[in-house]
Amino acid sequence: MNGLVQYFKDARAELGRVTWPSREQVIEGTQAVLVFVVALTVVIYLYDLIFGNLIKLVLP
Repeated sequence: MNGLVQYFKDARAELGRVTWPSREQVIEGTQAVLVFVVALTVVIYLYDLIFGNLIKLVLP
């Protein structure tokens, strides 16, 4: 039981040493991820559209 208590004490101390990102950094990172996801969604949609039409042309 002492090992478990020590583990949580050490974990809490370690979290105190973490350098957390600022609010601006979190917002910038979130925006970058959202832009990437939207761009990738558009690319996949276009591939799906192109290949779907190609398959319709090949298969009667």
